[in-house]
Amino acid sequence: MAKTTTARPAKKPAAKAAAKPAAKAAAKPAKAAAPAKAAPAKAATKPAAKAKPAKKPDLTLSVIKPSVNNLAVRVFVRAAKLGFEEADAYGQTRSKAFLGKNPAHLTPMIEEKGLPRGTLWESCAIMQYLSNKHGLDKFYPKAPAKRAMVDSAMFYLIGTFYPYLARATYPALGFPQYPGEVGASEADDASKQAAQKAATAALAEPLEVFRTFYIADKPFIGGAHPSIADIRLAATLEFLAAIDYALPKWAKAYVAAMEKKLGKAYTEPAGDVRGYIAWKKSQTA
Repeated sequence: MAKTTTARPAKKPAAKAAAKPAAKAAAKPAKAAAPAKAAPAKAATKPAAKAKPAKKPDLTLSVIKPSVNNLAVRVFVRAAKLGFEEADAYGQTRSKAFLGKNPAHLTPMIEEKGLPRGTLWESCAIMQYLSNKHGLDKFYPKAPAKRAMVDSAMFYLIGTFYPYLARATYPALGFPQYPGEVGASEADDASKQAAQKAATAALAEPLEVFRTFYIADKPFIGGAHPSIADIRLAATLEFLAAIDYALPKWAKAYVAAMEKKLGKAYTEPAGDVRGYIAWKKSQTA
C-alpha cells in the first residue's frame, strides 16, 4: 500500500518578500553622496624654458663705415635680408690678424665657410657671390643679356667713374690717395688742386652715360627693381656731397628713388656716410 505524504504549505511568493525590504529602503531618506575629493591644483603654467642663445650668423662682414665700397655691401646685405654679423674694421686692416685673412688689407670683406680661402673682398664680387649663392635674381638677373648690362654698369663704374670720384673727393674726405695719383706725390699744392679740379670736371661724362645708356627709360639699371649695379652707383653718388658737387636733377631723383625703394636697408648705412661727410665739413669750416 502506497505511503501517503501530507502536503506542506507553500512558501510565500518571492516577489512579495522582495517588496518589503525595497519599500523600507525607499522610505528611508537617501544619504547624501560624499563630496569628491578635489584633485590637487596643477600649476597654471610651467616655468618658461631657458632661451637658447641665438645662433651666430655664418656670414661675417668687416667694414669701414665712411666708405663708398663698404656702403654698397652694407646696403645690399640688408636689402637682401641676409643673416650676417657686422664688424667695424676701422684701424685694424693692417693688423697681423686681419692681414692673415686678407693680405690686400681691403674692406669690405666677408668671411664664410665654403669660400676657397675663407674670405672675399671687392664690393662687386661680394654682391655677385651672395646673389648667386642665395638665388637673388631680382638683384642680379640670371638672364645672360640682363646680367651683362648689370656687370657692364659695375665695371664701367669701378674702372672709369670711381677713379675720377676718388681724385675729386678723397682730399676733402681725408682719405689717402692711391699710389701714382698726383695727390699722393711730391707735387706742389697747385698741381694737386689742378688734378682734383680736372677729375671733378670729368665726372659729368660717365654720369651722362649712366643716364642715357644704363638707366635710359627705366627707373633703375635693373629695371623696375634696383640691381647690385644700382646699389653700387647710388653709394658712389652719396660721396659727391663731400665736394658739394651739383648733381643733375635726374641723379638726385634716382638716389631718392633708391632710398624709397630699399627703405631702412639704404637709409641706415647711408646715414653713417652722411654723418661722416657732415662732420668732415664742420672740421674744415
